[in-house]
Amino acid sequence: MSRQNEVLQKLAAALQIQHLLLRQALAECLGTLILVMFGCGAVAQWVLSGASHGTFLSVNFAFGCGATLGILVSGGISGGHLNPAVTFTLCVLGREPWRKFPLFFVFQTLGAFLGAAIIYCMYFEALWDFGDGELVVVGRNATAGIFATYPSQHLSLFHGAVDQVIGSAALILCVLAIVDPLNKAALPRGLEAFTVGLVVLVVGLSMGFNCGYAVNPARDLGPRILTALAGWGREVFTVNSYWFLVPICAPFLGALVGVMMYQLMIGYHLEGEELQQKKQEGTEEEVEERLKLSCVSWNEEA
Repeated sequence: MSRQNEVLQKLAAALQIQHLLLRQALAECLGTLILVMFGCGAVAQWVLSGASHGTFLSVNFAFGCGATLGILVSGGISGGHLNPAVTFTLCVLGREPWRKFPLFFVFQTLGAFLGAAIIYCMYFEALWDFGDGELVVVGRNATAGIFATYPSQHLSLFHGAVDQVIGSAALILCVLAIVDPLNKAALPRGLEAFTVGLVVLVVGLSMGFNCGYAVNPARDLGPRILTALAGWGREVFTVNSYWFLVPICAPFLGALVGVMMYQLMIGYHLEGEELQQKKQEGTEEEVEERLKLSCVSWNEEA
């Protein structure tokens, strides 16, 4: 046993990555992989079984639980963003350095790609059987929507963007409230992952009809690249007037809206109160220090 432990320790030392930012990026990759693997896996079961092994509710629960588990896996290393819009938000607020944003975006997208690839391999034969020997993007027997989001027939490009802005703003607003240490109503440390998963679930249940509530550029782009390479082709990018740009770009605008709403209505006021309290405590400490010095001077004179 000691020999085995020695080998394992040497292996761990050899594979350990010293660069902190790279370790954080890898954690984001794994966390996003878990989110997409469970979420897209639930969609695959629902679609490919003809709704006999899943429902719209089960899909939303899978994405919500996937978000919780992804955060639990990666949160201790990187904070568990799992979403470039969340990273972007924290950079805007000055809570994360901007150098993290492009790296996290790439690794989150890679994680989503790998998560989708796992589901593609798992349901490979079922995908081909469902499409009668074809991989269809939209229309009858379409399967590309298992991995990435596509708009409903009634939805225009503009209102699809509005949908993503609203959904992303709601997500970011709630996440900011959950992680804000100054918000006294916030949950104790350690429960953030569960409440963020609940937010993802609620957003899906209330805002998922139009276009599948991507609200996460990496979650949509990574699986979409996978489908383009796996046989669905370039149509995944060109269909519906280049729809793929909407779930990539609109969530960042939604993130800004969510930040402004939270900060203007709650955040700035809490920060102002905290600053005033610190100033008041600093003034009281200064008065106490002066009193102590006065007492010392009086004793010396006596």
